[in-house]
Amino acid sequence: MIAACAPLRDLFIPSAPRVPGEWAALIEELRTYERRIGFETTANFLQLSEERSGYAYCGYAPRLILPYSYEDPAIRWRHGVSEEDCRTLGDGNAFFGVAEALGEVGTPVTPSMITSKLDRFVYVVIHEDCHDQFELPYGIEEALCNLITYNAMEAFAEERFGASAREERAIRRYADAQSRQTRVTITVYGQLSVLHARYERKELTAEAFLWERSRILTLAQRSLSWKSGIPNSVGIANHMTYSRHYPFLENVFDALERDLARTVAFFRRVDAMKPSRAAVMKQYAIAKEESVEFIRAYEAAVVKTIEEALAERQLR
Repeated sequence: MIAACAPLRDLFIPSAPRVPGEWAALIEELRTYERRIGFETTANFLQLSEERSGYAYCGYAPRLILPYSYEDPAIRWRHGVSEEDCRTLGDGNAFFGVAEALGEVGTPVTPSMITSKLDRFVYVVIHEDCHDQFELPYGIEEALCNLITYNAMEAFAEERFGASAREERAIRRYADAQSRQTRVTITVYGQLSVLHARYERKELTAEAFLWERSRILTLAQRSLSWKSGIPNSVGIANHMTYSRHYPFLENVFDALERDLARTVAFFRRVDAMKPSRAAVMKQYAIAKEESVEFIRAYEAAVVKTIEEALAERQLR
């Protein structure tokens, strides 16, 4: 009965490399591929960290609020908090996670990376390296880097391992599943938004609101593959940071003929064209950069820049 002791996926998905020679060689292969699609070399993953297995984080917010994204100041973030302590915060409306790596900080390889599965290892390397390529608002950049990563990891796996190889199938399944969950997240967040609007219009009592919200989140648990308890508004808002603009960006990717090198070059141009944060604040008379009003306005301004850059390109 050995099979009953491990998750089914663990029997078929290869482990990530576990010794320095293996992970270093795989990262170098990934870097070679990244350069081909236009990534600049980063300072990430150059060494193994023995000091930390990952980066624990905890976000919590009032129960009756639906935050916009992980940047929403309604969410209070604490780092280095245990999962048990996190669950006691925010009247239970708390989201705990452990990131294997952090982009834009020269992140090392962590033990949690090399004890994960191959699909996750490849995802983390490309996604975090992607963050070092752009300086876009996070609500755009997280979705863009997921879009680039899912397509890049599939292409890399087919080249490196061969079509239909066990490793290629595992990586493709991971990318496809994550892309599908993006759309589920958007649907669930939309349902919660409608519910919160009804509550704000005083169409629902607090008790009826919380009951209906619990029903929505309970139904969402399986489709979102939530690993720890029932989802909550902080967790959904965190996931929306990666999901909200994903369908729009995928349409842009389609318009660029799903060419990764062309896509990276295009978004470098968008990055250079985008308005400054100060200009957005001045245009919309926003007083605080750390506000939902600014987050929304800055993302909208960059979406407009993307549309303009795409229209300009199509006129050539």
